[in-house]
Amino acid sequence: MEKIVVIGANHAGTATINTILDNYKDKEVIVFDRNSNISFLGCGMALWIGNQISSPDGLFYSNKTLLESKGAKIYMESTVDNVDFVKKIVYATGKDGAQYEQPYDKLIMATGSLPIIPDLEGLDLKNIQQVKLFQDAQEVIDKLKEDSIKNVAVVGAGYIGVELAEAFKRNGRDVTLIDCADTCLSGYYDKEFTDVMAGRLSDNGIKLAFGETVLKFTGTDKVEKVITDKGEYDADMVALAIGFRPNTALGKDSIALFRNGAYLVDKTQETSVKDVYAVGDCATVYDNSIRDVNYIALATNAVRSGIIAANNACGSRLETIGVQGSNAISIYGLNMISTGLTLAKAKKAGYDAAVTDYEDYQKALFIENGNEKVRIRIVYDKTTRIILGAQLCSNYDVSMGIHMFSLAIQEQVTIDKLKLFDVFFLPHFNQPYNYITLAALTAE
Repeated sequence: MEKIVVIGANHAGTATINTILDNYKDKEVIVFDRNSNISFLGCGMALWIGNQISSPDGLFYSNKTLLESKGAKIYMESTVDNVDFVKKIVYATGKDGAQYEQPYDKLIMATGSLPIIPDLEGLDLKNIQQVKLFQDAQEVIDKLKEDSIKNVAVVGAGYIGVELAEAFKRNGRDVTLIDCADTCLSGYYDKEFTDVMAGRLSDNGIKLAFGETVLKFTGTDKVEKVITDKGEYDADMVALAIGFRPNTALGKDSIALFRNGAYLVDKTQETSVKDVYAVGDCATVYDNSIRDVNYIALATNAVRSGIIAANNACGSRLETIGVQGSNAISIYGLNMISTGLTLAKAKKAGYDAAVTDYEDYQKALFIENGNEKVRIRIVYDKTTRIILGAQLCSNYDVSMGIHMFSLAIQEQVTIDKLKLFDVFFLPHFNQPYNYITLAALTAE
Protein backbone atom coordinates (compact mmCIF):
# COMPACT_ATOMS: atom_id res chain seq x y z
CA MET A 1 0.00 0.00 0.00
CA GLU A 2 1.37 3.39 -0.99
CA LYS A 3 2.38 5.51 2.01
CA ILE A 4 1.57 9.22 2.12
CA VAL A 5 3.12 11.16 5.00
CA VAL A 6 1.63 14.51 6.01
CA ILE A 7 3.66 16.89 8.19
CA GLY A 8 1.25 19.23 9.98
CA ALA A 9 -2.44 18.71 10.70
CA ASN A 10 -4.08 22.10 10.97
CA HIS A 11 -6.34 23.51 8.19
CA ALA A 12 -4.27 22.58 5.14
CA GLY A 13 -3.16 19.30 6.68
CA THR A 14 -6.65 18.34 7.81
CA ALA A 15 -8.07 19.07 4.34
CA THR A 16 -5.31 16.94 2.83
CA ILE A 17 -5.87 14.03 5.22
CA ASN A 18 -9.66 14.02 4.83
CA THR A 19 -9.45 14.19 1.04
CA ILE A 20 -7.18 11.16 0.89
CA LEU A 21 -9.11 9.12 3.45
CA ASP A 22 -12.49 9.87 1.88
CA ASN A 23 -11.50 9.26 -1.73
CA TYR A 24 -8.47 6.98 -1.91
CA LYS A 25 -8.96 3.88 0.23
CA ASP A 26 -5.81 2.25 -1.16
CA LYS A 27 -3.49 4.80 0.49
CA GLU A 28 -1.90 4.63 3.93
CA VAL A 29 -1.84 8.04 5.65
CA ILE A 30 0.70 8.80 8.37
CA VAL A 31 0.62 12.21 10.07
CA PHE A 32 3.12 14.02 12.31
CA ASP A 33 2.11 17.18 14.18
CA ARG A 34 4.02 18.85 17.00
CA ASN A 35 0.89 20.39 18.54
CA SER A 36 -1.48 18.71 21.00
CA ASN A 37 -4.63 19.61 19.06
CA ILE A 38 -5.89 19.67 15.49
CA SER A 39 -7.92 22.16 13.43
CA PHE A 40 -8.05 25.15 15.79
CA LEU A 41 -9.89 28.01 14.04
CA GLY A 42 -7.69 30.91 15.06
CA CYS A 43 -10.08 33.31 13.34
CA GLY A 44 -12.42 32.78 16.30
CA MET A 45 -9.78 33.51 18.91
CA ALA A 46 -10.71 37.19 19.26
CA LEU A 47 -14.39 36.30 19.66
CA TRP A 48 -13.45 34.05 22.57
CA ILE A 49 -11.22 36.65 24.22
CA GLY A 50 -13.90 39.30 23.73
CA ASN A 51 -16.61 37.12 25.34
CA GLN A 52 -18.63 37.02 22.11
CA ILE A 53 -18.66 33.24 22.31
CA SER A 54 -18.93 31.32 25.56
CA SER A 55 -16.24 28.70 24.98
CA PRO A 56 -13.65 27.56 22.44
CA ASP A 57 -15.32 24.20 21.84
CA GLY A 58 -16.77 25.20 18.50
CA LEU A 59 -13.37 26.37 17.25
CA PHE A 60 -12.30 22.77 16.56
CA TYR A 61 -13.74 20.71 13.73
CA SER A 62 -11.49 17.65 13.83
CA ASN A 63 -9.27 15.67 16.18
CA LYS A 64 -6.90 12.71 16.38
CA THR A 65 -9.64 10.22 17.27
CA LEU A 66 -11.82 11.24 14.34
CA LEU A 67 -9.02 11.07 11.78
CA GLU A 68 -7.78 7.74 13.10
CA SER A 69 -11.31 6.34 12.96
CA LYS A 70 -11.14 7.01 9.22
CA GLY A 71 -7.87 5.12 8.88
CA ALA A 72 -5.03 7.57 9.44
CA LYS A 73 -2.13 7.03 11.82
CA ILE A 74 -1.60 10.25 13.80
CA TYR A 75 1.48 11.12 15.85
CA MET A 76 0.64 14.19 17.95
CA GLU A 77 3.20 16.24 19.89
CA SER A 78 5.84 14.81 17.59
CA THR A 79 8.49 16.95 15.92
CA VAL A 80 9.88 16.13 12.51
CA ASP A 81 13.64 16.54 12.84
CA ASN A 82 14.73 15.82 9.30
CA VAL A 83 13.65 14.47 5.94
CA ASP A 84 15.84 12.44 3.61
CA PHE A 85 14.37 13.38 0.25
CA VAL A 86 16.56 10.88 -1.60
CA LYS A 87 15.77 7.82 0.52
CA LYS A 88 12.24 9.15 1.18
CA ILE A 89 12.34 8.85 4.96
CA VAL A 90 10.88 11.18 7.61
CA TYR A 91 12.72 11.28 10.94
CA ALA A 92 10.69 12.42 13.94
CA THR A 93 10.79 12.51 17.73
CA GLY A 94 7.72 11.91 19.87
CA LYS A 95 6.78 13.62 23.12
CA ASP A 96 8.03 10.62 25.08
CA GLY A 97 11.36 10.65 23.24
CA ALA A 98 10.40 7.86 20.85
CA GLN A 99 12.28 7.98 17.55
CA TYR A 100 10.47 7.40 14.26
CA GLU A 101 11.90 6.57 10.83
CA GLN A 102 8.91 6.70 8.53
CA PRO A 103 9.36 5.81 4.84
CA TYR A 104 7.03 7.53 2.35
CA ASP A 105 6.04 7.35 -1.27
CA LYS A 106 4.59 10.87 -1.28
CA LEU A 107 5.21 13.63 1.26
CA ILE A 108 2.91 16.60 1.92
CA MET A 109 4.35 19.51 3.91
CA ALA A 110 1.69 21.42 5.85
CA THR A 111 4.03 23.11 8.31
CA GLY A 112 2.12 26.38 8.42
CA SER A 113 3.53 29.70 9.61
CA LEU A 114 5.23 31.14 12.66
CA PRO A 115 4.56 34.49 14.36
CA ILE A 116 7.07 37.24 13.70
CA ILE A 117 8.69 38.08 17.03
CA PRO A 118 10.71 41.32 17.13
CA ASP A 119 14.17 41.31 18.72
CA LEU A 120 13.44 44.01 21.27
CA GLU A 121 14.63 44.83 24.74
CA GLY A 122 12.25 43.56 27.41
CA LEU A 123 10.73 40.83 25.26
CA ASP A 124 11.30 38.31 28.07
CA LEU A 125 9.02 40.18 30.50
CA LYS A 126 5.91 38.35 31.64
CA ASN A 127 2.55 39.05 29.96
CA ILE A 128 4.03 39.68 26.52
CA GLN A 129 1.85 37.29 24.58
CA GLN A 130 1.84 35.51 21.25
CA VAL A 131 -1.60 34.95 19.73
CA LYS A 132 -1.62 32.08 17.25
CA LEU A 133 -2.30 28.70 18.86
CA PHE A 134 -5.16 27.56 21.06
CA GLN A 135 -2.68 27.44 23.94
CA ASP A 136 -1.83 31.12 23.35
CA ALA A 137 -5.48 32.12 23.53
CA GLN A 138 -6.06 30.00 26.63
CA GLU A 139 -3.11 31.64 28.37
CA VAL A 140 -4.45 35.10 27.53
CA ILE A 141 -7.94 34.16 28.76
CA ASP A 142 -6.54 32.84 32.02
CA LYS A 143 -4.43 35.94 32.64
CA LEU A 144 -7.36 38.26 31.92
CA LYS A 145 -9.03 36.84 35.02
CA GLU A 146 -6.55 38.95 37.00
CA ASP A 147 -7.86 42.40 37.92
CA SER A 148 -4.31 43.74 37.76
CA ILE A 149 -4.41 43.65 33.95
CA LYS A 150 -6.11 46.95 33.17
CA ASN A 151 -4.12 48.21 30.16
CA VAL A 152 -3.46 46.10 27.07
CA ALA A 153 -1.28 47.13 24.14
CA VAL A 154 -1.66 45.38 20.79
CA VAL A 155 1.38 45.67 18.53
CA GLY A 156 0.40 45.33 14.88
CA ALA A 157 -2.74 46.66 13.21
CA GLY A 158 -3.40 44.02 10.60
CA TYR A 159 -6.47 41.81 10.74
CA ILE A 160 -5.45 39.95 13.89
CA GLY A 161 -4.31 43.08 15.69
CA VAL A 162 -7.52 44.98 14.96
CA GLU A 163 -9.65 42.00 16.01
CA LEU A 164 -7.68 41.63 19.22
CA ALA A 165 -7.97 45.34 20.00
CA GLU A 166 -11.76 45.01 19.83
CA ALA A 167 -11.65 41.80 21.86
CA PHE A 168 -9.61 43.26 24.71
CA LYS A 169 -11.82 46.34 24.79
CA ARG A 170 -14.95 44.15 24.94
CA ASN A 171 -13.22 42.33 27.80
CA GLY A 172 -13.20 45.57 29.77
CA ARG A 173 -9.59 46.64 29.27
CA ASP A 174 -8.12 49.95 28.18
CA VAL A 175 -6.54 49.24 24.80
CA THR A 176 -3.82 50.88 22.74
CA LEU A 177 -3.29 49.70 19.15
CA ILE A 178 0.23 50.39 17.86
CA ASP A 179 1.58 50.11 14.32
CA CYS A 180 4.48 51.63 12.41
CA ALA A 181 2.17 52.26 9.44
CA ASP A 182 0.03 55.40 9.46
CA THR A 183 -3.22 53.41 9.47
CA CYS A 184 -4.66 49.94 10.05
CA LEU A 185 -5.34 47.12 7.56
CA SER A 186 -3.20 48.79 4.91
CA GLY A 187 -2.41 45.45 3.28
CA TYR A 188 -6.06 44.92 2.34
CA TYR A 189 -7.66 48.35 1.84
CA ASP A 190 -6.83 51.80 0.55
CA LYS A 191 -6.71 54.74 2.95
CA GLU A 192 -10.25 55.85 2.14
CA PHE A 193 -11.42 52.58 3.73
CA THR A 194 -8.83 52.17 6.48
CA ASP A 195 -9.72 55.63 7.80
CA VAL A 196 -13.30 54.42 8.28
CA MET A 197 -12.07 51.46 10.34
CA ALA A 198 -9.72 53.66 12.34
CA GLY A 199 -12.65 55.92 13.14
CA ARG A 200 -14.77 52.99 14.29
CA LEU A 201 -11.99 51.80 16.60
CA SER A 202 -11.44 55.26 18.03
CA ASP A 203 -15.17 55.86 18.50
CA ASN A 204 -15.28 52.72 20.65
CA GLY A 205 -12.54 53.88 22.97
CA ILE A 206 -9.46 52.22 21.48
CA LYS A 207 -6.40 54.48 21.52
CA LEU A 208 -4.62 54.51 18.18
CA ALA A 209 -0.84 54.93 18.02
CA PHE A 210 -0.23 54.70 14.29
CA GLY A 211 3.01 55.77 12.64
CA GLU A 212 4.96 54.68 15.72
CA THR A 213 7.74 52.08 15.94
CA VAL A 214 8.07 50.02 19.11
CA LEU A 215 11.58 50.34 20.56
CA LYS A 216 11.36 48.33 23.77
CA PHE A 217 9.24 47.00 26.61
CA THR A 218 9.91 48.00 30.19
CA GLY A 219 8.97 46.63 33.60
CA THR A 220 10.46 44.74 36.52
CA ASP A 221 9.09 41.21 36.36
CA LYS A 222 6.00 41.84 34.23
CA VAL A 223 5.63 44.28 31.36
CA GLU A 224 4.54 47.75 32.44
CA LYS A 225 5.13 50.03 29.46
CA VAL A 226 5.61 49.97 25.70
CA ILE A 227 8.16 52.52 24.51
CA THR A 228 7.90 53.76 20.91
CA ASP A 229 9.86 56.34 18.95
CA LYS A 230 7.12 58.88 19.70
CA GLY A 231 5.83 58.06 23.15
CA GLU A 232 5.20 55.48 25.87
CA TYR A 233 2.06 53.57 26.81
CA ASP A 234 0.99 51.78 29.97
CA ALA A 235 0.61 48.07 29.35
CA ASP A 236 -0.06 45.27 31.83
CA MET A 237 -0.26 42.92 28.84
CA VAL A 238 1.12 43.16 25.31
CA ALA A 239 -0.27 41.11 22.43
CA LEU A 240 2.15 40.72 19.53
CA ALA A 241 0.31 40.70 16.20
CA ILE A 242 3.06 41.84 13.87
CA GLY A 243 2.49 39.13 11.32
CA PHE A 244 3.59 35.65 10.31
CA ARG A 245 6.31 34.04 8.23
CA PRO A 246 6.23 30.66 6.49
CA ASN A 247 7.58 27.79 8.59
CA THR A 248 10.00 26.25 6.11
CA ALA A 249 13.11 25.41 8.10
CA LEU A 250 12.50 21.76 7.23
CA GLY A 251 14.05 21.02 3.86
CA LYS A 252 14.94 24.65 3.11
CA ASP A 253 18.28 23.57 1.64
CA SER A 254 16.66 21.03 -0.68
CA ILE A 255 13.38 22.66 -1.76
CA ALA A 256 13.21 25.82 -3.89
CA LEU A 257 11.88 28.78 -1.92
CA PHE A 258 9.94 31.95 -2.77
CA ARG A 259 11.47 35.35 -1.96
CA ASN A 260 9.86 35.37 1.50
CA GLY A 261 11.04 31.84 2.30
CA ALA A 262 7.82 29.97 1.44
CA TYR A 263 8.03 26.65 -0.40
CA LEU A 264 7.68 27.40 -4.10
CA VAL A 265 5.01 25.13 -5.60
CA ASP A 266 3.49 24.61 -9.03
CA LYS A 267 -0.24 24.54 -9.80
CA THR A 268 -0.49 20.96 -8.48
CA GLN A 269 1.13 22.04 -5.16
CA GLU A 270 4.27 20.03 -5.95
CA THR A 271 7.59 21.52 -4.86
CA SER A 272 10.88 21.42 -6.76
CA VAL A 273 11.49 17.98 -5.18
CA LYS A 274 9.59 15.20 -6.91
CA ASP A 275 6.80 13.59 -4.86
CA VAL A 276 7.00 16.35 -2.23
CA TYR A 277 4.04 18.75 -2.00
CA ALA A 278 3.50 21.82 0.15
CA VAL A 279 0.18 23.31 1.25
CA GLY A 280 -1.19 26.14 3.35
CA ASP A 281 0.75 28.98 4.94
CA CYS A 282 4.13 27.38 4.22
CA ALA A 283 3.58 27.47 0.45
CA THR A 284 3.06 29.92 -2.38
CA VAL A 285 -0.17 30.45 -4.33
CA TYR A 286 -0.93 31.53 -7.88
CA ASP A 287 -2.37 35.03 -7.61
CA ASN A 288 -4.78 35.84 -10.44
CA SER A 289 -4.71 39.56 -9.70
CA ILE A 290 -1.03 39.78 -10.69
CA ARG A 291 -0.99 36.67 -12.91
CA ASP A 292 2.02 35.35 -11.02
CA VAL A 293 3.18 33.42 -7.99
CA ASN A 294 2.58 35.14 -4.65
CA TYR A 295 2.27 34.47 -0.93
CA ILE A 296 -1.21 34.92 0.59
CA ALA A 297 -1.73 33.20 3.95
CA LEU A 298 -5.46 32.58 4.40
CA ALA A 299 -7.37 29.60 5.80
CA THR A 300 -9.45 29.37 2.60
CA ASN A 301 -6.30 29.12 0.50
CA ALA A 302 -4.95 26.48 2.89
CA VAL A 303 -8.00 24.25 2.56
CA ARG A 304 -8.06 24.48 -1.23
CA SER A 305 -4.35 23.74 -1.50
CA GLY A 306 -4.76 20.68 0.73
CA ILE A 307 -7.48 19.28 -1.52
CA ILE A 308 -5.36 19.88 -4.62
CA ALA A 309 -2.21 18.30 -3.19
CA ALA A 310 -4.09 15.27 -1.86
CA ASN A 311 -5.57 14.45 -5.25
CA ASN A 312 -2.27 14.88 -7.08
CA ALA A 313 -0.33 12.86 -4.51
CA CYS A 314 -2.85 10.06 -5.03
CA GLY A 315 -2.44 9.97 -8.80
CA SER A 316 -5.23 12.26 -10.01
CA ARG A 317 -4.54 15.46 -11.91
CA LEU A 318 -5.94 18.61 -10.32
CA GLU A 319 -4.56 22.13 -10.79
CA THR A 320 -5.34 25.30 -8.89
CA ILE A 321 -7.30 27.94 -10.79
CA GLY A 322 -5.57 30.56 -8.70
CA VAL A 323 -6.72 32.83 -5.89
CA GLN A 324 -7.56 36.48 -5.41
CA GLY A 325 -6.91 36.78 -1.68
CA SER A 326 -10.56 37.41 -0.79
CA ASN A 327 -10.93 38.42 2.85
CA ALA A 328 -13.14 40.26 5.32
CA ILE A 329 -13.32 41.72 8.80
CA SER A 330 -16.19 42.80 11.08
CA ILE A 331 -15.42 45.19 13.95
CA TYR A 332 -18.10 46.78 16.14
CA GLY A 333 -20.63 46.15 13.35
CA LEU A 334 -18.48 47.67 10.61
CA ASN A 335 -18.05 45.11 7.83
CA MET A 336 -15.17 45.47 5.39
CA ILE A 337 -14.50 43.03 2.55
CA SER A 338 -11.89 43.01 -0.19
CA THR A 339 -10.45 40.90 -2.96
CA GLY A 340 -7.57 41.31 -5.38
CA LEU A 341 -5.38 44.41 -5.38
CA THR A 342 -5.76 47.75 -3.65
CA LEU A 343 -4.92 50.79 -5.76
CA ALA A 344 -1.58 51.10 -3.97
CA LYS A 345 -0.71 47.45 -4.61
CA ALA A 346 -1.85 47.63 -8.23
CA LYS A 347 0.45 50.57 -8.92
CA LYS A 348 3.32 48.85 -7.12
CA ALA A 349 2.73 45.79 -9.31
CA GLY A 350 3.19 47.96 -12.40
CA TYR A 351 -0.42 48.40 -13.50
CA ASP A 352 -1.69 51.69 -14.91
CA ALA A 353 -4.44 51.45 -12.36
CA ALA A 354 -7.45 53.61 -11.57
CA VAL A 355 -10.43 53.36 -9.25
CA THR A 356 -14.11 54.05 -9.39
CA ASP A 357 -15.76 54.88 -6.06
CA TYR A 358 -19.42 54.99 -5.18
CA GLU A 359 -21.56 55.18 -2.06
CA ASP A 360 -25.29 54.56 -1.87
CA TYR A 361 -27.96 52.88 0.21
CA GLN A 362 -28.24 49.12 -0.12
CA LYS A 363 -32.04 48.98 -0.32
CA ALA A 364 -34.70 51.08 -2.01
CA LEU A 365 -34.82 54.59 -0.54
CA PHE A 366 -38.41 54.23 0.66
CA ILE A 367 -37.34 51.43 3.05
CA GLU A 368 -37.59 53.26 6.37
CA ASN A 369 -35.86 50.85 8.75
CA GLY A 370 -32.68 48.82 8.45
CA ASN A 371 -31.33 50.53 5.35
CA GLU A 372 -27.57 51.06 5.44
CA LYS A 373 -25.17 52.77 3.07
CA VAL A 374 -22.54 50.79 1.19
CA ARG A 375 -19.20 52.16 0.05
CA ILE A 376 -17.55 50.44 -2.90
CA ARG A 377 -14.24 50.85 -4.69
CA ILE A 378 -13.37 48.95 -7.86
CA VAL A 379 -9.72 48.90 -8.95
CA TYR A 380 -9.08 48.35 -12.65
CA ASP A 381 -6.41 48.68 -15.32
CA LYS A 382 -6.95 51.81 -17.40
CA THR A 383 -5.49 50.27 -20.54
CA THR A 384 -7.13 46.83 -20.60
CA ARG A 385 -10.12 47.83 -18.38
CA ILE A 386 -9.68 44.50 -16.54
CA ILE A 387 -10.84 44.46 -12.90
CA LEU A 388 -7.93 44.08 -10.48
CA GLY A 389 -9.61 44.41 -7.10
CA ALA A 390 -12.62 45.53 -5.10
CA GLN A 391 -13.35 46.83 -1.62
CA LEU A 392 -16.70 47.07 0.19
CA CYS A 393 -17.58 48.74 3.47
CA SER A 394 -20.92 48.93 5.29
CA ASN A 395 -22.73 48.37 8.57
CA TYR A 396 -24.87 46.03 6.45
CA ASP A 397 -23.71 42.52 5.54
CA VAL A 398 -22.65 42.93 1.91
CA SER A 399 -20.11 40.12 2.03
CA MET A 400 -21.67 38.03 -0.74
CA GLY A 401 -21.03 40.77 -3.26
CA ILE A 402 -17.27 40.25 -3.10
CA HIS A 403 -17.54 36.76 -4.57
CA MET A 404 -18.62 38.20 -7.91
CA PHE A 405 -15.55 40.42 -7.93
CA SER A 406 -13.32 37.49 -7.01
CA LEU A 407 -14.61 35.58 -10.02
CA ALA A 408 -14.28 38.70 -12.18
CA ILE A 409 -10.59 38.96 -11.34
CA GLN A 410 -10.08 35.26 -11.96
CA GLU A 411 -11.76 35.46 -15.37
CA GLN A 412 -10.30 38.90 -16.28
CA VAL A 413 -13.67 40.61 -16.65
CA THR A 414 -13.56 44.27 -17.64
CA ILE A 415 -15.13 47.10 -15.64
CA ASP A 416 -17.41 47.84 -18.59
CA LYS A 417 -19.08 44.42 -18.33
CA LEU A 418 -20.59 45.51 -15.01
CA LYS A 419 -22.36 48.59 -16.35
CA LEU A 420 -25.44 46.84 -17.64
CA PHE A 421 -25.21 43.33 -16.25
CA ASP A 422 -28.39 41.68 -14.97
CA VAL A 423 -29.02 42.52 -11.31
CA PHE A 424 -32.43 41.69 -9.86
CA PHE A 425 -34.42 44.29 -7.94
CA LEU A 426 -36.55 43.87 -4.86
CA PRO A 427 -36.77 46.75 -2.37
CA HIS A 428 -36.13 44.41 0.56
CA PHE A 429 -32.68 43.64 -0.87
CA ASN A 430 -31.39 46.35 -3.19
CA GLN A 431 -32.10 49.26 -5.50
CA PRO A 432 -33.14 48.89 -9.15
CA TYR A 433 -29.78 50.24 -10.23
CA ASN A 434 -27.42 49.45 -7.39
CA TYR A 435 -24.02 50.65 -6.21
CA ILE A 436 -22.09 48.02 -8.21
CA THR A 437 -23.51 49.02 -11.58
CA LEU A 438 -23.40 52.72 -10.72
CA ALA A 439 -19.76 52.44 -9.68
CA ALA A 440 -18.99 50.81 -13.03
CA LEU A 441 -20.85 53.54 -14.91
CA THR A 442 -18.76 56.24 -13.27
CA ALA A 443 -15.46 54.61 -14.28
CA GLU A 444 -13.35 56.69 -16.65
